[in-house]
Amino acid sequence: MDEFALIRRYFHHAQGDSVVAGPGDDAAIVTPPVGHELVLTQDTSLAGRHFPLDMAAADVGYRCLAVNLSDLAAMGAQPLWFLLSLTLPEVDEAWLEGFAAGLFELADATGISLVGGDVTRGPLSVSIQATGAVPAGQALRRSGAQVGDAICVGGVTGAGLLGLQHWQQGQREGAAVTHFRRPVPQLALGQALRGSATACIDISDGTVADLGHILTASGGLGALLDEAWLPLGSPLLVDCDAQTQRQLQLQGGDDYVLLFTIDPRTTLPEGCHRIGTVESQPGVRLNNLLGQPVPLTLGGWQHF
Repeated sequence: MDEFALIRRYFHHAQGDSVVAGPGDDAAIVTPPVGHELVLTQDTSLAGRHFPLDMAAADVGYRCLAVNLSDLAAMGAQPLWFLLSLTLPEVDEAWLEGFAAGLFELADATGISLVGGDVTRGPLSVSIQATGAVPAGQALRRSGAQVGDAICVGGVTGAGLLGLQHWQQGQREGAAVTHFRRPVPQLALGQALRGSATACIDISDGTVADLGHILTASGGLGALLDEAWLPLGSPLLVDCDAQTQRQLQLQGGDDYVLLFTIDPRTTLPEGCHRIGTVESQPGVRLNNLLGQPVPLTLGGWQHF
């Protein structure tokens, strides 16, 4: 099977009305929504580094698209189109069928259309460039946090790291493993936060690390987190004691939950939790259970 037959068989899929020309031409032709700004993001996922070598192909397809959609969610954008560049060591039809099934399961659920890309031979990697749209002037940014803002998360963090740890221990079932395999991008929450959140980011490197990106982009602000405000008892962290739950929530990574700042008088959307307050003093501190502020490091996942 050559690359053109491969594309026709596995990656020709139903498209939205905004797609004039999709896969099969030299480039895609799309129609942007009137009165909107386009939001573009791209991620590359390498086998053995960004997803386990033994992860099911359907989960690889789902996960690789999900991490891109999470970036669109963090900007408050509605997904529109994506490009896929797939590097394969060989043509494995069973793997391709599973990969395409997982990819399009999420694409169909979120209303995003595959409009083109590339297939080449080499070590297994998946690159996706996703485009969304947001009403002009309403995109969420990292750079708007203000002193006194509440620091909030769109759910319980820590399950991504816990799921990876369980996977490395040989577990293939359980809530945390499912969250690691198939993170759910918080697109509806991102769109709901337009006009109210002062800053937003998706948690990929870890809660404290990604909070540091907001604080830096917002002019070098600081934060005081409160250990007592971290939610306990989530089914995602059900096997962990209270202290381990708190540690996972702060350290985290691979959660793809939104982290945002907002006026503390605002009623939070369902499922969101306040975990701290933006301060003028640079750095991140944790008010521990004894009421003592403890400095936290901003370290998270690093590629280099």
